Amino acid sequence: MSTVPKTSTLSIIIPCLNDGPALAVTLENLKDGDNLEIVVADGGSVDDSAAVGEAAGAKLVHAPRGRGQQLNAGAAAAGGGIFFFLHADTTPPPGFADIIRATLKRKGVAAGSFSLGLDINDWRARLICRGANLRSRIFSLPYGDQGIFLSRKTFNDINGFPEQEIMEDFEFIRRMKKQGRIIIRPERVASSGRRWQRLGFFRTTLINQMMIAGYLLGRSPASLARRYRKSLNSRE
Repeated sequence: MSTVPKTSTLSIIIPCLNDGPALAVTLENLKDGDNLEIVVADGGSVDDSAAVGEAAGAKLVHAPRGRGQQLNAGAAAAGGGIFFFLHADTTPPPGFADIIRATLKRKGVAAGSFSLGLDINDWRARLICRGANLRSRIFSLPYGDQGIFLSRKTFNDINGFPEQEIMEDFEFIRRMKKQGRIIIRPERVASSGRRWQRLGFFRTTLINQMMIAGYLLGRSPASLARRYRKSLNSRE
């Protein structure tokens, strides 16, 4: 049994749903740092996501479909004192573990994230990332695709993620602001640009902004989720 104090262990919690190929790449890039635990929270994948997680030595958790529920299930199974919530198709920057620990040691810091980067070489992708990172810093409002980290205690203090169908990361960070500062690190993750390429940069940006506007105007997460799925599947 490890003698490492619980509070120094970093639990990387990854929700997945039919993300096998992307998850394999992400897990391969999570070997940077000591005292790491990887938890894959699968929401009922029909591909090889679960097998990919187990093959990489991750702790596999089965959870009801829905990112909020999967993230909470992963956190419940995690043993570390620090949580790092990471999307299955996102690679953190080199040295991420040390960066996370150092950031959370700062006085008054409740949580943090990395800056957004997309894994495609396109001027539109760079423009989107620049805008997203500016918004994150001005409003202290990172999204889940940037990777979000905080202590187990802070996570428990705000009762985890809201188990709603969409915008769970947005609401999570809004609650987090009452706990202290949210730091946006300059180091960038490499998040998959597949959805941006498939749907188009303008259309994807428009869909995202419509979800935020609808949520702020009081639309229910369930109705927004239906609209979101319809938008993604529309071929018009």
